[in-house]
Formats: sequence, structure tokens, C-alpha cells
Amino acid sequence: METAYQTGLDRNPANYQPLTPLTFLERAASVFPDHTAIVHGNLRRSYADFYSRSRQLASALASHGVTRNTTVSVMLANTPAMLECHYGVPMCGGVLHSINTRLEPAIVAFQLDHAYSKVVIVDREFMPLMQEALALATAKPLLIQYDDPEFDGPKDNGPRDKAPDALDYEAMLSAGAPDFEWLMPLDEWDAISINYTSGTTGNPKGVVYHHRGAYLLAQGNALTASMQKHAIYLWTLPMFHCNGWCFPWTMSAIMGTHVCLRQVRAEPIWNALADEGVTHLCGAPIVMSLLINAPEAEKRALAQTVNFFTAAAPPPASLLANMKEAGFEVTHLYGLTETYGPAVVNDWHESWSALPPDQQAALKSRQGVRYLPLEALDVMDPQTMQPVPRDGETLGEVMFRGNVVMKGYFRNPEATQEAFAGGWFHSGDLGVIHADGYIQLKDRSKDIIISGGENISSIEVEDLLYRHPAVAVVAVVAMPHEKWGETPCAFIELEAGQEAAGETLRDWCRGKLAGFKIPGRFVFTDIPRTSTGKIQKFALREQAKALAEKG
Repeated sequence: METAYQTGLDRNPANYQPLTPLTFLERAASVFPDHTAIVHGNLRRSYADFYSRSRQLASALASHGVTRNTTVSVMLANTPAMLECHYGVPMCGGVLHSINTRLEPAIVAFQLDHAYSKVVIVDREFMPLMQEALALATAKPLLIQYDDPEFDGPKDNGPRDKAPDALDYEAMLSAGAPDFEWLMPLDEWDAISINYTSGTTGNPKGVVYHHRGAYLLAQGNALTASMQKHAIYLWTLPMFHCNGWCFPWTMSAIMGTHVCLRQVRAEPIWNALADEGVTHLCGAPIVMSLLINAPEAEKRALAQTVNFFTAAAPPPASLLANMKEAGFEVTHLYGLTETYGPAVVNDWHESWSALPPDQQAALKSRQGVRYLPLEALDVMDPQTMQPVPRDGETLGEVMFRGNVVMKGYFRNPEATQEAFAGGWFHSGDLGVIHADGYIQLKDRSKDIIISGGENISSIEVEDLLYRHPAVAVVAVVAMPHEKWGETPCAFIELEAGQEAAGETLRDWCRGKLAGFKIPGRFVFTDIPRTSTGKIQKFALREQAKALAEKG
């Protein structure tokens, strides 16, 4: 039944427009046209130019047949072209598909075919990889090559370095109209991008984002990070990863400056921090270790406090202390590809800073509470779909609900239905929730070690081993065991100049862990990681299995 407040009060263009982050760039270019939007080496590009070039890209793509819901794939480093694609592709109605630059050709080929790619924009450095992928793919997209002036590798990697039929990015863009009347989404639920999961088991799944979610998460980043107007952001996080956690759109909302970085190396990072006055950056804990362990000659004194946002496993307490001493304020985030990147933050209470270091470390190890644009976050029993007690002990699955959860998995209704069972997004992460509502991960469901019927959290064992001064990086996985089914196996990277034997670390665990939780084997080796710095536990599980078979 209609109420008085509904009668005759319908949506119309005057009071309703679809939400889209594309309007952030339009506003920035209108209000601060001369403000520096992008820094890349010697390049300084204003917001007026950034907006104009994005419109040219949209116009050029439209002239090549890109229309609404057409997939445009890109394989680019953290360069100005990648930022332009985050606006220019959806400005002509296209859907942006950013490809991990470190994938195998067969996986790239699968993504191109699965996403129905019509156009592929490729950095010269990655053209040999893309050509291998295209040879395997059914899709035959239009190929465009981007030549980054900051690429310091060989300009000619051989006859396959530049496809003979590839268009030049700058030439194509210059043919576009700088005043192109770009397209608003017909509905804010329209797709803006597709990002594929890592695909460690089976084929990767295509996670579809919509304009509404990108708009909200982008603003949520700014609010969560307390980013001031004209903040300066350094690109150490790959933009191909969850669309750079939506920061390509966030920075236009606050009219900030992007400092592009082609490679994540200590010296250029320290130089950018000092020379460009960087205020914010994101990355995995390995980026922090890279900064802290850099040679003293490469480090620079910083005039500003730099806000560093990290996800993945909680950084060790010693690393956090070293970062603070070096001038960084570290905040722990958590999320998944399916939640547009981070949607949970360890919001720090000022009173916690007065606690003893060990209590602070325990609080910092928690993932935290929901982002403002996320409507609901809980730890639930996946069978009953009821919240677990807020006792910090009862294990359940972390679940999300809200507007910054994906549309679903592209062309995979079964996986979508499973992920959204019961009206919540099932993360697959196991955790607990404390009395104050802060969640804490205990493991991925597939990473729980079951020994003699007892559940062992790999994160619990890792946290203890991280406290040993000789341990730089640790990953604990299940190793098959004839009697117990599984036992923990710890893979260790030692700090530079440090030594430790397996028995030393086993002694370290005694008295602090139940006996069945102590790793039965310690392996000292380089730990494999993804291109975004995440530890590849699936690879370690295979190594552990092989070690068990050898005896």
C-alpha cells in the first residue's frame, strides 16, 4: 500500500542519477584542472589532461566497436595508461579486464576467451607473453601496444616483441575526441570491471564489479584512510589486483596525485616517498620488509608520516615497530577480490596505544570491523547460518553482506549461488569474533590442518614462529601423516645474518603450543609468492606432500 511519502514522488533525472566513480574524474578536472593528477618519472600530467586523454581513449575504443558490456582486456604495469583505462574503458560502456602480468600464457588465454575480450591493450614488456596467450586462445581481439617511456628493459625483445598488426596506443588515443560525450551507466548495477581469482584449484573465476560498488568502495577508502584533499599516493600495489583496491577512482574523488611505479624496488620507493612527499601507499607485508631491509644508502629521511595499508597475514610485531621508527603508520586491512579489495579495517583505538607491546601486537593481529560502505560483517556457522558467540574462541566462517560485494561470478551461476547461499557472501575464511565486534582470521577453510581429529590453525602456529628473532617469513601447511592424517609443516625464511635449526624452533614452540600443534618438520627455503605478495600455500602443500612421500 502506498504511503503519502511515495505518492507521485518518482525518480526522474533531476533527483536520481546512477552512481559511478567516473564522475569523480569529471569533477576533479572541473574544479582543479591544473592540479597534478599523475607523476611518472619526468612526466607531470594535470587533471585536465588526465580527463581529456581518458575521453580520447573512450572515443577511440568506441570507434573500434567497443560498446556497452564489451570487454576490454589490459596487461599493463602501474603506468599512466593503466589509470586512463580505469576511466576510458567504462566511459564508452566497456568492462575493464585487468590481467595479472605474471600469469602463465594458458591462464591468460583462458581469461581472454572466458571474458569475451574484444580489445587487448598490452605494455611492450608483456607483449611476448600476450602473443603466446593469443596463440592458445580462441578469441582474436584487436591488439594495442603501449610503449612506456619509463620501461628500461630492451626495446626489442625479438621478432615477437611487437605484433605486426598491433596498433600503437598513443596513435590510437590521439585519433579520439578529447571532448567525447562519454556514457553514464544505464544502471549503477551495470558492470564496470571483471577481475579473475587466482585459480589455484581449477579455472579462475571472473568476479564482476558494478559502478555502484566501485563508487562506494572508492569513497570508503578515502574515509577509512583519512585521506586529505590532494593526498599523494604511491603505486606499490598492482593495479591489476582488484582494480588497485579501487584507489584509481579514490584519488580522483579527493583530487590527489598518483605516483606511478613500474617496479616495486626499494630505492625508487624511498626516492618517491622523499621527493614526491608521498602520504599513502598499499602493499603486502613483503613490501614493508623490502623497505626496512634496504641498504642504508638507499633509505631517505622523511619529512612526513606515511600511511601504509597492508592486507594478507598480520605483519610481525618487530616489523611493525621498525616501520613506525622509519616514519610509517601501518593499518591492517582485509578483504577479497569478491569485496572489491579491502572491506574490513583494524580501526585503532587511541587508548590501545597505552597498552604493553604484547597486548598491542595481539590487537593489531585482528582483521577488524567493516568498512563504512559495507552493510554487514559477521562470523557465522555456515550450516545453521547463525552468528557464532562473540567470545574470540568459537570458530566460524567470515561472511559479508552489502553493496561492496561483487555482482557474482561471470558465466558461473553454480559458483555464484554457492557463494551467496543464505543471503550472505561466504568468504571461505575461518575466524572468530571478539566481544567488541572485531573479527580475527584463523585460517582459510582449505588451510586448516586436521591432526588426529583436532583442528590446527596454521595462523596460530605462524604467529608464534614470527616472534622468534631469526624468522623473517613463515608459512605453515598440512603435511600428510600415516598415523595422524596430517601434521603441521613449517616453511621458513630466516632474517639476513641469522641462523636457526629446526630443533631450535621446535624448542621455541614447546610450552607455548599444544604438542600436536608443533610442526613436525621445518623446511628452510625461499617461500613462493604470488605477484601481489601473497604466499602460495597450495604450492607449499605440494612440497610438503612430496617431502612426506620421501620420508
